[in-house]
Formats: sequence, C-alpha cells, structure tokens
Amino acid sequence: MSKTLVLKSFDGESFEVEEAVARQSQLIANLIEDDCTDGEIPITNVSGKILEKVLEYCKKHVVVEGGDSSSSEEEKEELKKWDAEYMKSMDQSTIFDLILAANYLNVARLLDLACQTIADVIASCKDGAEIREKFGIENDFSPEEEAEIIKDNQWSFQ
Repeated sequence: MSKTLVLKSFDGESFEVEEAVARQSQLIANLIEDDCTDGEIPITNVSGKILEKVLEYCKKHVVVEGGDSSSSEEEKEELKKWDAEYMKSMDQSTIFDLILAANYLNVARLLDLACQTIADVIASCKDGAEIREKFGIENDFSPEEEAEIIKDNQWSFQ
C-alpha cells in the first residue's frame, strides 16, 4: 500500500492523493524529499477546482507512465488522445488557471500541454484582430494608429 498525502487548496478543499501522483509536481516532490509533508500540504496559489484538474492529469499520467518505462506505442497514443480530450473539456479561463497552477506546482508536462493548447489557438487565427476577438482583448489603438503601425511594419504582416 502506497503512502497518501493530503493537499489543501487555498479555498479550503482537501484532496487525498497517493504519493506517486503528488510527486509529479516537482514542488511537492521536493517537500517530500525534505520531509516537510506531515499532515496537510497547503497549496496556497491554487483553487480547489483547478487543483482537482491538475490531480486528474497527474493520476492519468502516473498510471500510464508509472515506474514501467516499457509503455507500448498504443498506450502512448491512448494517452495523447486522453490529453487532447482533457484540454478540450476546459474553457480558456480554466486553461489559463491551469497554466498558472502547473507552473506554480512545477508539473512540466502539464504546463507544456496547456501552453501548447493556447499556442494552437493563436496559430489558428488569421490576424491580430481574430486573436483579440478569441481572447477578449480590447484594441487600444485607434484605426489611424493601427494603420500607421501596419505601414511602418509591413514586413511583419506578409
């Protein structure tokens, strides 16, 4: 039977997880190695909703990647499909919160996955106006200022 840890989000939600799952966070792994894990581990910068998403990712990846490095190609493909569905299940706001949490907890693969998801959204846009629309960014240039910038930097719009 593996050791379990209790993680507590800043909004008071507690999550009991196996040590192997929690160790996917380099922050928590360091706390374990430094023997600082008695009782609850406060995760001060992450809400319960987002911590639950992070732990969902970590549980899936610890099962598939586990200590056995002989994962078949089929299992790796299955994991890629799961990752894609996992990211599709979230709205942009949740993905941005997930990026912050993965960065804070130092879950490198999750951080890469979430950032790549946002990068793919940006890459699918035709121009700056579409990017602003997708992310709800207000254009702070007047039409004249924007035309001047486009004229001065024409090479970057080709």
